[in-house]
Amino acid sequence: MAVKQSEQYQLVIRSLSDRLVEAQAPIRVLDAIKWDDSVREEFFRKRCKSLPPVDADYYAQRPLSFDPAERLQLFQDIERDITRQLGTFSPVGQIMRRMCREYRMVIRMLEGRGTPEFGRISQELYGSASDAFHAGDPTITDLGIMLSESLSNIGNDLGREPKTIAAPEAVAILQDRMNQAFPDDQAVRVFESDGIVADAAAGADYIKIRSDAMFNQRDLKILAVHEGMVHVATSLNGQHQPICTFLAKGPPSSTVTQEGLAILMEVITFASYPARLRKLTNRTRAIQLAESGANFLEVFEFYRGEGYSREDSYANASRVFRGSSSEGLPFTKDLAYLKGFILTYNYIQLAVRKGKLQQIPLLFCGKTTLEDMRTLGQLVDEGLVVPPRYLPEPFADLNALSAWMCFSGFLTNLSLERIEADYANIL
Repeated sequence: MAVKQSEQYQLVIRSLSDRLVEAQAPIRVLDAIKWDDSVREEFFRKRCKSLPPVDADYYAQRPLSFDPAERLQLFQDIERDITRQLGTFSPVGQIMRRMCREYRMVIRMLEGRGTPEFGRISQELYGSASDAFHAGDPTITDLGIMLSESLSNIGNDLGREPKTIAAPEAVAILQDRMNQAFPDDQAVRVFESDGIVADAAAGADYIKIRSDAMFNQRDLKILAVHEGMVHVATSLNGQHQPICTFLAKGPPSSTVTQEGLAILMEVITFASYPARLRKLTNRTRAIQLAESGANFLEVFEFYRGEGYSREDSYANASRVFRGSSSEGLPFTKDLAYLKGFILTYNYIQLAVRKGKLQQIPLLFCGKTTLEDMRTLGQLVDEGLVVPPRYLPEPFADLNALSAWMCFSGFLTNLSLERIEADYANIL
C-alpha cells in the first residue's frame, strides 16, 4: 500500500501546479496561427490560382497575445522551482518539468510563424507523417493509405442524412446533452462562434459551434462524444483535481492522446462513418504532401481531386499551412487523430491483455499522455491524483470494454485473404 503524501508536500505540488496553469493561460496556439477572412476572400477573387500571401511578414502584423521572452522566463523559473522543491526524481515533478519544456517549445514555434522553424518544432511536438510506430513498421502515411484503400469500395452515399439542423438548433440539442452528461458542472456552455475554422471546437468548459455550419443528427452525436465526452470531460476531470491541477491543461503533446481517445470514442459508440474517416486520412495525406514539398495550391488541388468543394478544399488546405507560409512546412497537429487513435487503441488492448484494467480509466483523469499512465497510477495510490469524476459509458463499463477488446484482438489474428477465398461463393 502506497504511503499518503504529507499535507505540506501536497501544498507544494498544488502551488507549482497552479503556477503552471496560470503561465500557459495566454498561450492560444490556434488563435495565433489562424488566417484572416481577407486571405480567403483574396484567394477566391484570384480564382484559386495564386498562393495566399502568408509569410513571416503576415504574422509580424499580428502580434502574439503575450510577451514571448517574459513567458519563456516564467516557464524557466517554474521548472527551476520544481526541481528545487520536489527534487530531480519526483514522478509528478518530471511530468510538470516536461510541461514547462513543451510550452517553451510552443512559444518558440509561435515566434517562428511563417518560417521553417515553425514547421520543425511542430514536427517535434506532434510528429511527422513519415514517423513509424516501431522500427520496420508502416509509417503514419502508410497507415492512412491503407485505411483509404479499405474505404475505397464504400460509396459516399450510404443513405447519409441531409444536414438540416442550423447552428442555433444544434446549440440547443448539444446543450441539453451536456447538461445530462455533466450534472455537477452545469456551467458547460454550448454557443455559436464566427471565429473558428472547423464546424465545432471544444474548450475547457464549452463547445463552440460555427454560426454558418449545418448539421445532421449523426454530426451532433459525433460532437457529443468527441468534443463533449472526451475533450470537455477530461478538462473538467482535470479541474476537479485537488492537487495536480495541471491535469486540466496538460502538455501540448497530450493532443495526440486526446484526439486518439476522441476518435476511439467515435468508433466504439458507432458514431463515425466512412466520409468522416476519409476526412481524417486525407488530413494525413495532405500533411505528407506538404512535408514532401507541396505548396498550398497543390494541397488545395489534392482536396479538389478528392471531391471537396472549393470552400472546403480551401478550409482543409489552410489547416495544413496555418502558422507556416503557403509554401512552407505544414502544421502537423492534425496527425494526432490517426496517430493518437492507433497508440491509444494499442495501449488499451495491451492493458486488457496484461490484466491492468484499472489503468484504462486514468486516460480520463485530465489532459494526459500515454507516457505518464504508469506514473498517474502511482499518483492515485499516493493520493495526489483522484480518479476521473466523468467517464463516458464505454469506459465506465470495463467488463464490456475488455470483452470488445478481446474479440477485436482475436480477430486481427485471422487472415482476411484466406477468409475472402473461403467466402467467395457467398459474398
